[in-house]
Amino acid sequence: MRRLGAGLALAFLLGGCRLVPGGDAPRPVGPVQPPATAVASAAFAGVARGPSVGALGLRGDDAGTALAAFRESCHVLTSRTDASGLTYPADWKPACDAARNWPVGRAGQFFTDFFETARVGSGEAFATGYYEPEIAGSRTRRPGYETPVYGMPPDLERGWPDDVPENERTGRAPLGRKLPSGKFVPYHDRAEIDAGALAGKGLEIAWAADPVELFFLQIQGSGRLLTPEGQVIRIGYAGQNGREYVAIGRVLREMGVLGEGPGKYPGSMQGLMAWIRDNPEEGVKVMHQNRSYVFFRELTGDGPLGSIGVPVRREASVAVDPAFVPYGAPVWLDLDRREANGLWVAHDTGGAIKGANRFDTFWGAGEDARVIAGGMSARGTALVLLPKGTVARLNGE
Repeated sequence: MRRLGAGLALAFLLGGCRLVPGGDAPRPVGPVQPPATAVASAAFAGVARGPSVGALGLRGDDAGTALAAFRESCHVLTSRTDASGLTYPADWKPACDAARNWPVGRAGQFFTDFFETARVGSGEAFATGYYEPEIAGSRTRRPGYETPVYGMPPDLERGWPDDVPENERTGRAPLGRKLPSGKFVPYHDRAEIDAGALAGKGLEIAWAADPVELFFLQIQGSGRLLTPEGQVIRIGYAGQNGREYVAIGRVLREMGVLGEGPGKYPGSMQGLMAWIRDNPEEGVKVMHQNRSYVFFRELTGDGPLGSIGVPVRREASVAVDPAFVPYGAPVWLDLDRREANGLWVAHDTGGAIKGANRFDTFWGAGEDARVIAGGMSARGTALVLLPKGTVARLNGE
């Protein structure tokens, strides 16, 4: 396990990540981000050879955790087109074949034998954190549990509004709904749903005790509902309404309520929640500025799922922009937050995770995960581990 460092109450301005199967939703946790790279993929950003894997100083426990996470990615690596343009499925087969029976005690040697490091673009990295929230919930509505947790509405679909000319209908159609007249309109936004636009349609899969906690669980995209009877209901992202995502941390910063000094609130997730609770009427209005609304499904099985359908693992899974890091690839982070240093595996993505060397580290569930993820803001350098021979091919050597 990575040792925890100090300074966990850094800015959490909701610009990072969340668990999003399919990768359609915004995902934030973290501070104001640097601008995304202007190039479209790693192949255009430039790829330079980094130091040897053996020179990284892999720790045994870190390498073992990464090896287990890598194994779970192999069916994706060996079958899916790499959007980054860096690799082919066949490139990963030797490592994946070896990983099946490789002893965990020699995990460091596995990465040394099969991988080389690559620096994408400048290699200057920025990382935030995300986690799996635990909040109070119930399968049925009862006193104290009044906030619905909605599943996917059947009338949510993709289509083109009438006012969009035919010659402009390119790419993926937006999400919305059809009125009885046949007119296609944007779907209900957060304020409308909170006001009851979906009530009585049988879409409730559970009920939450605290609407503020549910709001932040939606930002994460996955979580656990703990019932009064002690049952754990795990829920994950099923879709979203297609409306605009607004990071409320930025809203509060613009309002001047975040910072240091009398009357100011810290820019951590905990600080944002405290301001909303202390200012309930204004807090609702601020939350409604984020018009995006997430719908859930109940999860069964091992762990919350990332965007490639692989369970995300604490201190092993990282969200990336797949245009710059192959899904399933190991990633080496060397940051100014030592608990986030070491090997990670690209299992996830998110709407706010854009550009080369932008990462969102996963910290599991529980109060410590909440604190670490809520305050994670780290800068440093990143290396992508690729099958040996890849860098030479990319550079025409």
